[in-house]
Amino acid sequence: MAARLLGIDSGGTMTKVALFDEEGKELACDHRPNRIMFPAAGCTERDPDAMWHSTAEAIASVLERSGTAPSDIAAVTPSGFGAGLYMVDGAGRSVRPAFGSTDSRSVPVIEEWQLTGVTREIEPRISQQVWSGQSLAILGWLQRHEPETLAATRHLLLCKDFLRLRLCGDISTDPTDAGCAGFADIEAGAYAEDAFAAAGLEGCIPKLPPIAPSTAVAGRVSAEAARATGLLEGTPVARGVYDVVGCTLASGVSASDQLGVVAGTFSINSTLHRKPCLDPNPTLQVPYPLNDLYLATIATPTSASNLEWFCKTLLGAEAERARGKGRSIYEVCSDLVSRSLDRPRDMLFFPYVFGGPQGAPAGLLGATARSGLADVMRAVFEGIVFAHRADIDYLLGGPDSAPVASVRLSGGPSKSSVWSQIFCDALGLPLSIANGSEFGAKGAAMCGAVATGLHADMQTASRKMIRVAREHTPDPARHEDLDRAYRHYRRVGARMAEVWADPAPAAEARARADSRLAGASA
Repeated sequence: MAARLLGIDSGGTMTKVALFDEEGKELACDHRPNRIMFPAAGCTERDPDAMWHSTAEAIASVLERSGTAPSDIAAVTPSGFGAGLYMVDGAGRSVRPAFGSTDSRSVPVIEEWQLTGVTREIEPRISQQVWSGQSLAILGWLQRHEPETLAATRHLLLCKDFLRLRLCGDISTDPTDAGCAGFADIEAGAYAEDAFAAAGLEGCIPKLPPIAPSTAVAGRVSAEAARATGLLEGTPVARGVYDVVGCTLASGVSASDQLGVVAGTFSINSTLHRKPCLDPNPTLQVPYPLNDLYLATIATPTSASNLEWFCKTLLGAEAERARGKGRSIYEVCSDLVSRSLDRPRDMLFFPYVFGGPQGAPAGLLGATARSGLADVMRAVFEGIVFAHRADIDYLLGGPDSAPVASVRLSGGPSKSSVWSQIFCDALGLPLSIANGSEFGAKGAAMCGAVATGLHADMQTASRKMIRVAREHTPDPARHEDLDRAYRHYRRVGARMAEVWADPAPAAEARARADSRLAGASA
């Protein structure tokens, strides 16, 4: 029997299901869009059961198109976006639409926590920042605005955990998702009950699922899931990791001198540490299921999702022409950028469509009468790279920072040799890209390989399943040019934030905090 591994990666906009052999070769994949709902400004929601149905259809499609017998599947393992929140009742039914990790309705709660000192109590306990899409912050919003939802909720889950519930009925999470959610003391491997207490969320602790190993079998495919997916009832289901960890594993990041860069919905930049990184304080920090390390991550919504927005909003006709020629709009964009690299740079793009630093607006500045679409696309590519570099500068700028000497890139831009080279030149570091295309799904499949004994441990899985597919070396002249442009980008961005920022939200948060403090004193 051929041993095949199914990996699922349900990200911000797409669910991907990919089939691998035990040597890590990608044999087939299927993509299904996730319908994202925006019920109000700052709200990003997803229908959990629609996501499950799309996942089941994708699994069935991969099995059919690859000619894989269900009995050949050694394990199926889910992965998904980190943070956000899925809520189910005692029967496993969804209580409300799920929160996405780009949901920002908790911002007023966080501003109040900052003013009252709550964040100062929470952050050391969870070894990361408090941020708007974080599950802990979303719970703060729910307690204040939807207490009836929390009352109806029996289990608080993360994206991959919801998928695993539908696959096999298991209710649990793993150390990576518990850490990303802001729920865990990552060194203790347990829930940070003091953080919940500081936030006034002690009542939520009994709703948290057990934390168990990422590389263990959590259950077996149920009869209902088998009917929906075409999988064999009883197929092992591994617990898995959240998608950033999956992508980082599948990129081959295994040591502290490697920088993992995932360019997708978020700009995700990560380094490995022997103990939790405290200075700088990362956006996310989780145990890494390889070599007993911790993964420190800076994540902002300033990456390739901005290009996707740009293409869908402004390049619809160009995308239609590309499809007519059997190409994607992203291939067309890469070709345009390639033709523009030797021309003078006129424009800067600020990739803040989904939020920018200190309230800076998204923008395209510097167009002239001689500018064309190729120049615009070059500015978009470079602006997204500059946003990554700003996050990386922060990540590498403290006493606990890792001694980075090379980069491993994954995500959409890694498929473009032009864009990958821009990353390489802008960072001034050797850059490599691992084999395969669906890195989150592959990281999940690696967990399945270890859980079922196909590989003895994650070190063996990494050695057997990952190979370097492409390497890039920085060009000194282009690095110097991009370095100048990056510093200009930072200066202009800071001025934009200064003139654009609205002081009203901060004033409102101060008023709410003063009111609550007054009430507490009374």
